[in-house]
Amino acid sequence: MKSREDYINSGILELYVLGETSPEESREIAELAAADPFIKKEITEIELALEKYATEHSVEPDPIIRPFLLATIDYMDRLKGGEQPAVVPELNKDSKISDFSPWLSGDDMSITEDFDGVYAKILSSSTKLTCAIVWIKEMAPQEVHDDEFEKFLIVEGSCTITIEENHHKLVAGDYLAIPLHKKHHVTVTSAIPCKVILQRVAA
Repeated sequence: MKSREDYINSGILELYVLGETSPEESREIAELAAADPFIKKEITEIELALEKYATEHSVEPDPIIRPFLLATIDYMDRLKGGEQPAVVPELNKDSKISDFSPWLSGDDMSITEDFDGVYAKILSSSTKLTCAIVWIKEMAPQEVHDDEFEKFLIVEGSCTITIEENHHKLVAGDYLAIPLHKKHHVTVTSAIPCKVILQRVAA
């Protein structure tokens, strides 16, 4: 039978805390911890040390990821519910808001009650182009795109899109394309959220 020191020195307690032990090993260690306060204390200390390490090395998630993940889930649910995939025009310098009126007038293309930060509704998605209506309450943080062009058409409100050191002041009807490999961020300058048609086009 293994001694207390064998368990501590073998590294199996760390594996147990990480959930990497077999069902038999897990059962054995759980029974041992219940019977031996010293082993139970050792497991608690390992848990606290791992939690501290995780906290100290955590990375703040990109605030854009969550709204677009939720928008993707919503889009997939809509397709499963019978919505037909849309074919939207690709944005260019001659694009007009009216080009997107069939989608902008949709009953479900509105801000939710708990809107905060950035909210998105995907209109279409393919390997070449993803198109969404996006509402930005105050700002969208800095990004860099290396494999897709990002294009904006302002629908409501106003904003400043900063590309590297250049500031582009935009109002409803304005179009802007972001070059590849350029840092950019959006700052809303209107009292209302800035509503945009946003497209990401494969390079």
